[in-house]
Amino acid sequence: MALEPYNEKRNFSHTPEPKGVVAKNSGQLHFVVQRHLASKLHYDFRLEMAGVLKSWAIPKGPSMNPADKRLAVEVEDHPIAYGAFEGDIPAGHYGAGHVDIWDNGFYRAVETDDPIEGEKLLLQGLQEGSFSFVLEGKKLQGEFSLIRMKGRQKGAWLLIKKKDAAAVEEDYDSEAHLEDIRDDIPKQSTE
Repeated sequence: MALEPYNEKRNFSHTPEPKGVVAKNSGQLHFVVQRHLASKLHYDFRLEMAGVLKSWAIPKGPSMNPADKRLAVEVEDHPIAYGAFEGDIPAGHYGAGHVDIWDNGFYRAVETDDPIEGEKLLLQGLQEGSFSFVLEGKKLQGEFSLIRMKGRQKGAWLLIKKKDAAAVEEDYDSEAHLEDIRDDIPKQSTE
């Protein structure tokens, strides 16, 4: 049931995206941020929970500056296998455009290092509309929070970096941090 919306939006005989199946937790929880040049450039922020990738579209991309409060719009759950997906979604299909992995790694709940207890706390926080976690990625490091906005569009959250040793004070533009992804990625049109 968790991946029915994902599967219903895609024709897997025409798109290279993986078919949605719920996976078992393999121990550590994974996260991935995918740069998605679709009709509008955005970054897809995905956290492994309950055998799927809980997903948010972030128009401006994540930030390592605690002063930035990034809009994160909750979208349908994606399969764990989607965390390795890079490539082109054909024109005329849901999400058409180019996808690259911008960052990935492991994450955990702030309150505990135990992955089983941590996942329970993360799922509880997701349900309640506010939770904090520690990212261990190549670009994104340290503590972050996702907080559901009230009275705004459905599924609107804020992704906020916490002040810690990994935080930066200067302006943070995700597009300025493309060095670890392929050199041939399409750039956003300036027209």
